[in-house]
Amino acid sequence: MTGGGPTRVALVTGAARGIGAATVRALGDQGYGVTAVDICAGDQSPPGLRYPLASADELASAAAQGGEHVLAVQADVRDAEALERAVAATVERFGRLDAVVAAAGVVVGGQPQWETPTEHLRTLMDINVLGVWNTASAAVPVMLSGPDPSRCRFVAVASAAGERGLFRLAGYTASKHAVVGIVRGLAADLVGTGATAVAVAPGSTRTAMLAGTADLYGTTADALAHHQGIRRLIEPEEVAEVIVLCCSPVGAVLNGSVVRADGGFAG
Repeated sequence: MTGGGPTRVALVTGAARGIGAATVRALGDQGYGVTAVDICAGDQSPPGLRYPLASADELASAAAQGGEHVLAVQADVRDAEALERAVAATVERFGRLDAVVAAAGVVVGGQPQWETPTEHLRTLMDINVLGVWNTASAAVPVMLSGPDPSRCRFVAVASAAGERGLFRLAGYTASKHAVVGIVRGLAADLVGTGATAVAVAPGSTRTAMLAGTADLYGTTADALAHHQGIRRLIEPEEVAEVIVLCCSPVGAVLNGSVVRADGGFAG
């Protein structure tokens, strides 16, 4: 765009709080136009979730903090058509789409694998896995048909669990392994286009999701920091800066990678 508008445009899911909201702010600081997407379901939580989803007010706040070039859209990542509409709204508002951050996700668990209810596993797969799949399916064709596909980036937020097993979180671990698989498969499919795909794998980050994880273990979020080499919680803004790098044109060299933003997570 010209006339002082953004020269790069991104869409971020799970944008109302946590890593997603921090990413909206960080991209806005870099001059991006951003579509901030979240379900905004509040207390209408899916099976197994012990903490509330983000609210419409939280999405509005995240969008306001992202700067003047932010479009807030309520959409459920489980709904492929809703994501297609969000992508269309992005192009209508900004004229292009250069980067996508699939940050929407939930944690459900607290039981051994053999006692985990099927509906809890379905929650994880529907949001963490199908959500990333739907986001890529809606956005990648639009990026490839844009003015410069070689500078387009797809970034999925995985987890340290994507490469390790976590106690009483077998379903969550499986879902994040699947996110890594989607990214690696997508990176292979993008060969020759110049567009790239990468996964960012945070460790214990100060978010509502981490608080929910700590509750499953009957401990505190700060206590989980002892599993990380840096011996402290990671701030959402720190992960967001890594994501911004992955979204940038120079992020092309990370294609197909899992970028470990986990502070030296040891499990």
